Amino acid sequence: MAARSRVVHLLKQITSAACRCPAHSHVNSAHTYLPGTGHTCGRKTDYAFEMACSNIRYGEGVTREIGMDLQNLGVRNVCLMTDSNLSRLPPVTAVLDSLARHGVKYECYDKVRVEPTDSSFKAAIDFAKKRDFDAYVAVGGGSVIDTCKAANLYACHPTADFLDFVNAPIGKGKPVTGTLKPLIAVPTTAGTGSETTGVAIFDFEDLKAKTGIASRSLRPTLGMVDPLHTLHMPARVAANSGFDVLCHALESYTALPYTMRSPCPTNPINRPAYQGSNPVSDVWAKHALRMVAKYLKRAVRDPDDVEARSSMHLASVFAGIGFGNAGVHLCHGMSYPIAGNVKTHKAKGYSVDHALVPHGLSVVLTSPAVFAFTASMCPERHLEAAEILGADVRNVKAADAGSVLADTLRKILFDLEVEDGLAAVGYSKEDIPALVKGTIPQERVTKLAPRYHTEEDLTELFAASMKLF
Repeated sequence: MAARSRVVHLLKQITSAACRCPAHSHVNSAHTYLPGTGHTCGRKTDYAFEMACSNIRYGEGVTREIGMDLQNLGVRNVCLMTDSNLSRLPPVTAVLDSLARHGVKYECYDKVRVEPTDSSFKAAIDFAKKRDFDAYVAVGGGSVIDTCKAANLYACHPTADFLDFVNAPIGKGKPVTGTLKPLIAVPTTAGTGSETTGVAIFDFEDLKAKTGIASRSLRPTLGMVDPLHTLHMPARVAANSGFDVLCHALESYTALPYTMRSPCPTNPINRPAYQGSNPVSDVWAKHALRMVAKYLKRAVRDPDDVEARSSMHLASVFAGIGFGNAGVHLCHGMSYPIAGNVKTHKAKGYSVDHALVPHGLSVVLTSPAVFAFTASMCPERHLEAAEILGADVRNVKAADAGSVLADTLRKILFDLEVEDGLAAVGYSKEDIPALVKGTIPQERVTKLAPRYHTEEDLTELFAASMKLF
């Protein structure tokens, strides 16, 4: 029975490969949804998608407005979250100056962990629960913003168990039904897009793998995107953040179409934040890719290139809106155990006291192997992505789409002096079973891969990623 289901699944994917846009996809079209009935008449896959993202404000020096925003919200006591390194840098100073200028009372939590864990989340949650905050401000990269989202969530649900909202199968994956406090996110890196999304990611220490919480309720009220803050990123932080943008865009553009994602929700509250590729997310993803192609190398090589750094900040927002609604797939699913099982690797450019494979690096190291693997299901999208990133695809056959995109990615990574594969960050073939084991629980994202995959496939993808060049 399992073998038959797998064949059916693969046939559906092959059927959709010629043209995956919803207008030409007739998979499951025999099943119809009856509005108002509360059921889908036997339909197994979804028939609709939603677009949701935070309000975004962009502009050089826009951080000065944050005190007025909080005043306008009528808040009395603000929780400001950041990390110990950023607490001494201009982005936090700019926020504090604005709060003081407009008489906004706040308390600062600066113990956010870079690449947070369930323990560091719980420490921030405990801080928030013991105070009467009526708004939150996060100043930092994805680690800070995600930690602040979690603190807001659980402070507003004080009786909830930590695993209640954590994604299944690790947690219970319960929908968030209560109202959260306003949260203003001030991103200082150009990568995660967390200022736009309802996702908070952390390392679950017992499993040595990342998981997270995904709900539209977690979206910041406002993402305040001030490109001046990115000028303080070291070169390697700019590179790894940019790789996250690159993979967000590539994965969301090549994700399983929303009309093929299952199950079809019986109630819209159960429709996931990551819904599969769709016509609106496609627009954001492709534009983000174009910006990455034009500006990433410049942003890494010259920290004073304001145009490049500012443009990558916008690219992060664009990709965030895209993947925040379409989702990501194998690069991210496989990245979580890569980051979670780190042994001794110390990332350049990061001032932390623990071993670290930065998120963007853990994601991009598998990208050549992943897109070589997935290309057969939607070769036209892989070729289009390769062309945007600089490849000449005029005479390339569809069967070669994967190798062309993989080679294009390797060239970008080589030019930016990326570590040469998983072996260069401390892994060997003996670690592959643990990496595969850590990927299996990431079904929230891996199930959005356009190509069906087995544990054996994951094993081969990790093996192919041990060395890149």
